[in-house]
Amino acid sequence: MTLPRIALLLGLLVLSPVSKGSPAEPTATSPSLKWEKEINAIVQSERVTPPPKDALLFIGSSTIRRWKTLATDFPGYAVINHGFGGSQIADATFFADQLIFPCQPRMILLRAGGNDLHAGKSATQVFNEFKEFESTVHAILPGTDIVFISLCPVGSRITEVPQTRELNSLVATFVKTASHVKYLEAYDLSLGADGAPRPELFVDDQLHFNEEGYKLLAERVRTFLQSDAFKKE
Repeated sequence: MTLPRIALLLGLLVLSPVSKGSPAEPTATSPSLKWEKEINAIVQSERVTPPPKDALLFIGSSTIRRWKTLATDFPGYAVINHGFGGSQIADATFFADQLIFPCQPRMILLRAGGNDLHAGKSATQVFNEFKEFESTVHAILPGTDIVFISLCPVGSRITEVPQTRELNSLVATFVKTASHVKYLEAYDLSLGADGAPRPELFVDDQLHFNEEGYKLLAERVRTFLQSDAFKKE
């Protein structure tokens, strides 16, 4: 991390009030610390092989972590995979210093929130944590676009569909007035003609995409990147 960036971070910590347990003031009991070993492994690896600058940075839970074809799915773009399975949006916020700021990405694509809902959080709670992620990132990288890849129904969590739709709707409304925040619609990605999740797009757990599922997700993201929504504000 450069000296100017360190100075900026320190200045923000001094000037901005924080609550106990926030990303700027981690505590020994923070739930996010269970990912520390995995995050340290990523950091150590990238000290040896630094990630490309001005890249598309994908971050979030297992859908991102298990996306093994990410680098080849987006020819012409430099991409970074910083997913860590089982994580929630607050975890991405907590580790922004390690996983986001040093990379200086041109765009951050976040796919998370499903684990949050599954843990019992309301759609409003998860939405508020998304807004905290956005404000944390834009405090350091104000010109970087943040893209929320919306959640889609999965067979193993079919009872959570109402909360999923509500969260997607809250974010979609928010981005209409927020700067450098975008919404990528992917709710229907997993659905068949009957409106139910298609089992053939998932591995046996009916939670994680298989190869065919990732092909659809990659195509949806490529279409977004080529659309007007990707144009710089």
